[in-house]
Amino acid sequence: MIRFAIVGTNWITRQFIDAAHETGKMKLSGVYSRNQQQADAFVVDYPCKLTFTSLDELAASSEIDAVYIASPNALHSEQAILFMSHGKHVICEKPMASNLREAEAMIACARQHQVVLFEAFKTASLPTFLQLQKTLPQLGKLRKALINYCQYSSRYQRYLDGENPNTFNPRWSNGSIMDIGFYCLAAAVTLWGAPQQVKAQASLLESGVDAHGVVVLGYGDFDVTLLHSKVSDSLIPSEIQGEAGSLIIEKISECQQLRFIPRGGESQNLTQPQHINTMLYEAETFAKLVEAGEVEHAGLEISRITAQLLTEIRRQTGVVFPADQAEV
Repeated sequence: MIRFAIVGTNWITRQFIDAAHETGKMKLSGVYSRNQQQADAFVVDYPCKLTFTSLDELAASSEIDAVYIASPNALHSEQAILFMSHGKHVICEKPMASNLREAEAMIACARQHQVVLFEAFKTASLPTFLQLQKTLPQLGKLRKALINYCQYSSRYQRYLDGENPNTFNPRWSNGSIMDIGFYCLAAAVTLWGAPQQVKAQASLLESGVDAHGVVVLGYGDFDVTLLHSKVSDSLIPSEIQGEAGSLIIEKISECQQLRFIPRGGESQNLTQPQHINTMLYEAETFAKLVEAGEVEHAGLEISRITAQLLTEIRRQTGVVFPADQAEV
């Protein structure tokens, strides 16, 4: 049984704990919060043996094997490196890092200390996404893809009202491409690897982060367009086009439905049964990696390429984070 602790006491942490327990391979053993009262309140719903208000004490604990990090993006790298340096496996919410430099430092630390570092990009582990990967050859020569995720943020009104929520604050390495857009970008990298070209444009808020944007990834004679937004909703699915047919994907982050339409043929429903808590599959993948001691797993390179592209996209669109100040 993998004894894990959590950093961050929000809704996504609760969803991950439920998923981790569902695997039957993980057990919540520690909760970190800067505030003891908040930690105590959390363990009322999720009982566990230990609470921490010190990250150093959590890192040093001999009763914790792994840590799930769901703190603000800007804190991911520093916290992950602290835990890995103490021999803890880490599953870190996406995006894993603020920029490429941080991501590479995290990967190097995982290798040095021979622990598993895993980016919690759940889409890549979903049964329907795995079915999508298997079906790609049936499309023939690929020509076009549109990967779309636009969702009006529940925190946008707070921003418009003059508040400064983390979601739209560059201090925490946030914005549309780092949140909603990440699903589109990481899905493309998982399917096709690093592109030959990347072109990006975005609309920036006064805070300095992007509200929405478009990215075009060039793979020779095949191109992928990514649409992302935190200030508008979209009702259209994602689509992958080949000379022999198309794949239609409803809500790329969850892969709620997958259809294959052969050119000139009838639509085929390829949707796979999925657990209602779609974080189950990333928790299972992480647990398997830890059990196998698989430090060098394929997800590391996907995470590195994604971080590299996020850094380049922000360079092109003019989104700068405080975390970038250490960049050479």
